Amino acid sequence: MKVLMLAGGLLLAATATIQAATLDTVKQRGTLACGVSTGFAGFSTPDSQGNYRGIDADYCRAIAAAVLGDAAKVRFVGLTAQNRFTALQSGEVDVLLRNSTQTFLRDATIGLHAGPVNFYDGQGFAAKREAGVAKVAELDGATVCVAQGTTHESTLGDYARANRITLEPVVFERPDTMYQAFFSGRCDAMTQDASALAGAISVAPNPADYMVLPETISKEPLGPFTRNGDGQWSTIVAWVHHGLVEAEEAGVTQANAEEQAKGGSPVAQRLLGTSGDFGSRIGLDNRWMLNAIKAVGNYGEVFERNVGGGSALKLSRGRNALWSQGGMMYAIPFR
Repeated sequence: MKVLMLAGGLLLAATATIQAATLDTVKQRGTLACGVSTGFAGFSTPDSQGNYRGIDADYCRAIAAAVLGDAAKVRFVGLTAQNRFTALQSGEVDVLLRNSTQTFLRDATIGLHAGPVNFYDGQGFAAKREAGVAKVAELDGATVCVAQGTTHESTLGDYARANRITLEPVVFERPDTMYQAFFSGRCDAMTQDASALAGAISVAPNPADYMVLPETISKEPLGPFTRNGDGQWSTIVAWVHHGLVEAEEAGVTQANAEEQAKGGSPVAQRLLGTSGDFGSRIGLDNRWMLNAIKAVGNYGEVFERNVGGGSALKLSRGRNALWSQGGMMYAIPFR
């Protein structure tokens, strides 16, 4: 019995060590290594000063603010579709926020944990306006630019076979070279997440010459990935997202967060660390979500600034609206 108890204790101790590994590493290092893309407008792309902007970049800052108390303590690591998961598996990055679609195989077979969805998207198509294409079926016989190593590559083939049309893929290793090829006329159309297509067109040489078709052919739930076996870190990453959504639901903004922490609703006070002692339960300061919201705002502010009306993309909230406003964004309660 003593042997079994000792073995059980050692197993629990080993598990606790594994689970605390990433949080301890980030705290000791003093920076968060965040895997992002280098060319998706609205999600993560460097501006003229080299500062990353976009929804994914803001999530990196929110996590850094929650864990380290400073949104500036992020090292952005630009990754391709081919090396993004390997970079997370190897420990090169602490969390992956790179327009990555959550799928069964990615969640179950590559040693990674899919976090909550932070953007509901779908695979779309872009084409020249002068082509007069109104729906995907009218692209029969077209050449289609697509990025290698993405779900879009396989979904393109599945869609063509299911609908008995011919779509000839022209495959590119990097999104930036794919964009260059499409805008130079090498392909008749281009396929990617609809939001990414809108972002690419917004910075094209002649944006008015192109359009994103209204039809999407897949579900593309995007969100963060962490490593398996590190439950504490995965919980932190997940609850930063839930906290940003809960903040929008509760009317907590970047501008009023400090005020709400002092005299807001019971939900706001739990969220912002005034009551409930939530942060200590996951190894963080109780001001963790207050710091995150002060750094980037609530989910609605993050959306609006990067891809909504306050951005070049002008995307509607659509599925990404709060559940109370007809969308699918729903925070697990802070209680």
